[in-house]
Amino acid sequence: MIDTVQQRLTAISEPNRFRIVELLRDGPRSVGGIVDNLVMGQPQVSRHLRLLAEVGVVEATKHAQQRIYRLRPESMRELSEWTQRFAGLWSERMDRLGSFLDGTEQ
Repeated sequence: MIDTVQQRLTAISEPNRFRIVELLRDGPRSVGGIVDNLVMGQPQVSRHLRLLAEVGVVEATKHAQQRIYRLRPESMRELSEWTQRFAGLWSERMDRLGSFLDGTEQ
């Protein structure tokens, strides 16, 4: 799972792919619909979508001559589960910071 999470985070961290993921968060879109919302040409959008599909972040279905892309909820859930592992760590650190700032650090 760690390798998959790392691949997905690496893919999403690229600014154009991040914007594509944000667009798809609102629902499925055609490649043309994505192009219309970004300052990129169709070939670049298609390359980014292909990479996102390879790591399992998006999937495509074909409708006539169009490919419709959507986010794969399970891939987002896996990323969310991975980040949640750190929630306890951050909560503990924030509690310690609060104690320090209050002057009650032990």
